[in-house]
Amino acid sequence: MDSIYIETSIISHATAWTSSNPKLALLQQQARDWWKIERPKFRVVTSQLVLDEAAIGDPIAAAARLAMLHDIDLIPTDSRIEVIADELISRSLMPAKARLDALHVATAAVGGVQFLLTQNCRHIANGHTLPRVYKALEELGFPNLLIYTPAVFLEDDENNT
Repeated sequence: MDSIYIETSIISHATAWTSSNPKLALLQQQARDWWKIERPKFRVVTSQLVLDEAAIGDPIAAAARLAMLHDIDLIPTDSRIEVIADELISRSLMPAKARLDALHVATAAVGGVQFLLTQNCRHIANGHTLPRVYKALEELGFPNLLIYTPAVFLEDDENNT
């Protein structure tokens, strides 16, 4: 069974009240659909970073996010995660202000998962920088990580039915 790292945007969108903004509402629905349809097909993991981020904010919303994460295994901390995140930033693949995003990518890579699932297309699943992120990870000895949004998995399901 393939493994997949769940990044905070997935949990945030899946548990949020449906937005009146159509673009945001679509992302929320995709996160919910992925959780319902695709999650059983994977060994799902996350990190303490995600738990920490999920715990921030409105206590009721935070409780919903943490409840969704309650039975998910955590990738252990590893000194290589910081090194890889720093390298992604030093290569200008992610800005310094997006260090948490670089840490998510590094954690998934070090954790040896096949996929990182995110809806953060600004810094993580950015089509302009993703090829260079993959190249950097390969050069650093972590060539197998694929970064996808829920839409990619859900479209594949639609095309196969």
